[in-house]
Amino acid sequence: MASLNLPDIERVMDALGIGLIVTDNEGKIVTFNNTTEKILDSPRENDLGFSCRKIISGSHSDKMFQCEQEMMEERIYLGKEFVEVKTVPIGGNGQKDGFLLLLQEESKEKDYAEELKKIIDYSYDGFWITDGEGYTIMVNSAYERISGAKAEDLEGKHMKELEEEGFCSESVTLKVLEQKEPVTLIHELFSGKRVLVTGNPVFDDNGNITKVVTNVRDISELIELKEKLERTQALTHHYEKRMCEIQRKCGEYEIVAKSHEMITLMSQAARLAEFDSTVLITGETGVGKEVIARFIQKNGNRQEMPFVKVDCGAIPENLLESELFGHEAGAFTGALKSGKPGKFEVADGGTILLDEVGELPKELQVKILRVIQDFELTRIGCVTPRKLDVQVIACTNRNLEEMVAKGEFREDLYYRLSVVPLHIPPLRERKDDIPFLIRHFVRNYNKRYDVNKGISAPAMEAMMSYSWPGNIREVENLIERLIIMTPHSTIEYQDLPPQIKLNGKKSLSEMSMPEAVSTLEKRMLREAAEEMNSTREIARKLGVSQSTVVRKMNQYGLGVKE
Repeated sequence: MASLNLPDIERVMDALGIGLIVTDNEGKIVTFNNTTEKILDSPRENDLGFSCRKIISGSHSDKMFQCEQEMMEERIYLGKEFVEVKTVPIGGNGQKDGFLLLLQEESKEKDYAEELKKIIDYSYDGFWITDGEGYTIMVNSAYERISGAKAEDLEGKHMKELEEEGFCSESVTLKVLEQKEPVTLIHELFSGKRVLVTGNPVFDDNGNITKVVTNVRDISELIELKEKLERTQALTHHYEKRMCEIQRKCGEYEIVAKSHEMITLMSQAARLAEFDSTVLITGETGVGKEVIARFIQKNGNRQEMPFVKVDCGAIPENLLESELFGHEAGAFTGALKSGKPGKFEVADGGTILLDEVGELPKELQVKILRVIQDFELTRIGCVTPRKLDVQVIACTNRNLEEMVAKGEFREDLYYRLSVVPLHIPPLRERKDDIPFLIRHFVRNYNKRYDVNKGISAPAMEAMMSYSWPGNIREVENLIERLIIMTPHSTIEYQDLPPQIKLNGKKSLSEMSMPEAVSTLEKRMLREAAEEMNSTREIARKLGVSQSTVVRKMNQYGLGVKE
């Protein structure tokens, strides 16, 4: 390049309105002008002496070195712009001293490129674009976020080079260039993220690949969610299978368990049945404590062995010890000459249910504790203990913790009994069970008394609202009474007892005036609707307008008759 007068050339180049780059014969940059600095957004001092590959993609550089006498034109992405590049060999007499590159910005293409780059940058998915030779033109900010890499470390590099550096295990771009069709792979990046990578070729009019556009989607979270979903589905299937089994078992013992509370309770009871631990079942009168106790026994490994129930509150106190532990011949006045085994002995090998255990006299509590702790008992009048193998289930409607605090129940016995506590919630806390219980008892008593009676919707609604202080026992007793005493085939609202007609709520005297008015309005509308055939007749009977009847019936959810 000694023949070139560089200062003069630079002054001429700076005066021109187009970008100019001068290289030597090997493609190393000798100089470029101010316009090129603006196009590249880089001062010339940063690039002088470097190969053109630093600023011009390898595909154009390769072609540039092959240029002899003729001008070569190509449109490329340079810096941040699309430009038309014209390459002219420098030299004479068959001697090539270097190259002159003329760079012409395309203003429309520039605007388009800027908009396109913004659109690509706004994408949530990563984008990686290379030229037709596999050199990286650009990556968007989403790809930087996904991969943790920086655009400046990737742009201008060939995919083969990046593959060799271990940036990716397998280049989709290279496969697209090889197969000349879209390719999709799943990669695990060095950041640990798993990505779905799809490369698409862009062809020119001659069928040559000019660009490869690769879409990169982070699927780490999707895969994690999929795995979580699969685990959840497997767990759900397990629980559904378990629940179906529990429901089947409940059906065998005529236990109604439709509410979440009862399904949970029965699941716990089914689990307890697999073990011989002492169980304490608590709950209000009538909730079905004995039914649950029998369910545990019938589903355990003692199901073929004796099940002995002791009602601790019904046996006279002076007979309770003998009933529980038995006696030897002549042990006391009135004792059988042959002696008698107690309930614990009768239950040996099986299960004993201590019902209403809170009624046990304190002097007997210590003896019960010894039997449960040591699994042996001594009959009245005997000094030799007998070994026992028995599971103890205790039931009570009393608060044993309060009794312990008051000194009415032994603390050590309480803790021994409550190894596994099981609380049955009252019916008012599991209202979802009420309609199923009602239908269950209706079916049972229809069959028993050979009738076919049903429950009207208003009657069912009133019973759903009632608090049922007597719980399931009260439901059963009421349904039996209604089946027997109701003369017609459908049990209506007016057939219900007064306390249920009040929907289990406060009496009118206990209500505020708005509450009382609403209660009476609803009751009067319901009763009138049962007698009348239209809202016009209801309005006439109640002495109000038809529009008032329609509005009020909608308000109270009673349905509107035409």
